[in-house]
Amino acid sequence: MSGMRFLYSNGVVSCSPDAPPVTAFLESLPGSYTTTRTHENGTTLLFWERHLKRLSNSTRILLNSNPELMFKANKKIPLLFSPFSVTSSLKWESRIRSLVSNSLNQVLPIALKERSNGEELAVTALVSGDIEKLKAMKNVGGGGDDDNGAFQVLDLHLHIGSYIPSVFGIEESGAHLALVGRGRDLADAKYSDWVRLRKPLEKSRPPSVTELLLSNDGDRILEGCITNFFVICQRDKSEAEGKYLDDYNNVNSVEVQTAPISDGVLPGVIRQLVIEVCHSKGIPVCEVAPSWEKHRLWEEAFVTNSLRVLQHVETIKVPQPWESLESKSFEGISWIEKKFQKGIMERASTESHPLNESI
Repeated sequence: MSGMRFLYSNGVVSCSPDAPPVTAFLESLPGSYTTTRTHENGTTLLFWERHLKRLSNSTRILLNSNPELMFKANKKIPLLFSPFSVTSSLKWESRIRSLVSNSLNQVLPIALKERSNGEELAVTALVSGDIEKLKAMKNVGGGGDDDNGAFQVLDLHLHIGSYIPSVFGIEESGAHLALVGRGRDLADAKYSDWVRLRKPLEKSRPPSVTELLLSNDGDRILEGCITNFFVICQRDKSEAEGKYLDDYNNVNSVEVQTAPISDGVLPGVIRQLVIEVCHSKGIPVCEVAPSWEKHRLWEEAFVTNSLRVLQHVETIKVPQPWESLESKSFEGISWIEKKFQKGIMERASTESHPLNESI
């Protein structure tokens, strides 16, 4: 299958090596989306039920608060978008699940048949609003519970391509991060316009950096552009009291830190799984944005998303001062770098480790 991509749109399945990469696909269509991949030679879609639930939530949030992010407006005939009133209900979630599953059942078997040995499939499902259907409807956004009306104006698009998972813990397979910009708006929903909005951040990407980090103040790190960010930090016992769901006493000298959803980070599927695994294994986890001022206490760092799952971090670069990102050219930015030695995350690839076993 190498190089072959499959697209599903408006009931039509097409496959071509010339089909756009997933970033171009997302840029071409507005809407909410989610991305996952297959596992174990295409036999399983990783955490698919969780992805469907988040896709349903993202669609509802956008329709209710920012419907313009769901529809591709006609510049010649602009349309004023009125918020919908889609409720958070099992009925709504079931409809979105059905919309996606029915479409996936048509294209996934074709893609699996073409899959080359050793390859997995990256699957992106995007729910987009059909502006022509919206125009044809009356009073769709006029208050009340209009779940049915909203569902009727939605289309489903799928992008499937080959994906070769990296081997966890292999030397030089880690992530190289750089802090380059402010956090995103409307982070509680995953929407395709973010692909366009994050492009200006690329001008500050240092050479060899593989992921860009976001912060609103240059200190508290929120997340990556396409990942959630975690650190394993020496535990400050004076600050730990009252922050944990369980009383871990003095058993652990470190804690896992990641920014809370309330700070404006994407509710990543793997992010939530890491938190759940930490709680189940008795690993202290604190939902607080890791502070660069305390980076000397960081023993390890890793990023998560549904394709990489969990990837250890090798280096992090932070501009000094933070304001230089706006006032200077790339060549004029000075960077402070933190390097992580081979440690917890890399040892987890060869040793029994709670995070490695459970995710």
